[in-house]
Amino acid sequence: MILGLAVVMYGLVIAFPHKKAWFTLGAALVVGLLGVVSPAKIFGELINWNVLLIYVGSLVIADLFIYSRAPARLADKIVVKAPNLGWAVVFILVMTGLLSAFVENVATLLVMAPIALALSDKMKVDVRYFLMGIAVMSNLQGTATLVGDPPSMIFAGFAGYSFNDFFVKDGKLSVFFAVQAGMLVGAVFFYFFYRGMKNQKMDLPAEPVRTWFPTALLVSLIAGLAVISFLFEGFSLLSGGYVFALGLVGLAWYRLVMRESRSEVWRLVKGLDWETILFLVGIFVVVGAISETGLLEDMSLALGRFVGDSVATGYIVIIAVSVLLSGFIDNVPYIIVMLPVAAELASGLGLRPELYMFGLLIGSCIGGNLTPFGASANVVAVGILKKRGTVLKFSDWVKVAGPFTVLTTAAAGLFVWFVWR
Repeated sequence: MILGLAVVMYGLVIAFPHKKAWFTLGAALVVGLLGVVSPAKIFGELINWNVLLIYVGSLVIADLFIYSRAPARLADKIVVKAPNLGWAVVFILVMTGLLSAFVENVATLLVMAPIALALSDKMKVDVRYFLMGIAVMSNLQGTATLVGDPPSMIFAGFAGYSFNDFFVKDGKLSVFFAVQAGMLVGAVFFYFFYRGMKNQKMDLPAEPVRTWFPTALLVSLIAGLAVISFLFEGFSLLSGGYVFALGLVGLAWYRLVMRESRSEVWRLVKGLDWETILFLVGIFVVVGAISETGLLEDMSLALGRFVGDSVATGYIVIIAVSVLLSGFIDNVPYIIVMLPVAAELASGLGLRPELYMFGLLIGSCIGGNLTPFGASANVVAVGILKKRGTVLKFSDWVKVAGPFTVLTTAAAGLFVWFVWR
């Protein structure tokens, strides 16, 4: 019954992605009505409130960071200091990635898109590939930290990883540095892609900063999570409470200090990614119910029989399947289902679970770069181009993003293999 319900839910989510929250919440309601799990367990165990609090709080801070215009000012300075336009484009893409490690991917894209459009219009550069580069770089780095993207938060909740554990865990360089290996390869890829612009110099009028307070909030978020990770082992609920509280402080500042109207504050709150938040709630319940039935253990056993005793085969299969699937379906439900499967498979082969879980995380997140609809940032980038009357075809996207995805995934995957094997 639960397996059939999950299959129908996933089918509807894939067929009608813009209604995905309704389908997952509906499936969660059916789970509750069938009594597969009790309401107490649903609200007390299955729904990961820590992930939801971190996501909501970080979304608020990201919106306020955009409002402050601080990232645009930093990008302007990078462009001015760059020796030529080719380097300026690469520097902007690298900055996009680093920013996306701490700010939600779509928010990062919306911050950087006006800069890309201004550069492209003034220097007659093909804006399609510049905006594509911003989207894929933001998706790549969303994997790097606890607050970068929902899959990382979900992984942290499952594995008990703190903010600091994304950097160093048990004396080993962790997933952050694996992603940076991918970013370096991605930066080299785009440098050669744009090397024909090496003789052009670029200048833009400096963007005035409205306020530095959201920047201070973002720095406080990072520093606070680092301190909490140091004082409290694992994925503490204090992390979610802290980030959510910072978001509330930001809203209060927006209303009282910046004197924005109540309707403007409501517009900001209403504009948060509530669809993904509700989608996560439904997915937590449905996947939790699947776990209760033992189906995930059956999946891990079946996968174990397929890969046999070959650690390398298991690792390659997990990454390759994750990349291919995430190019076409939402990676959030996939991550939630596959994390326990990957951990169980690693355990059966006598490995640390991180090897396969990191491979899963990297493959499913970077794999979203494969197609123009594989990640939300990609969809938004294509939408921005469409509003300007510019069409980015599927083949145009894959021609550039395909090699980028393969190269960056391989670099990050090899890093994990050699450090965690």
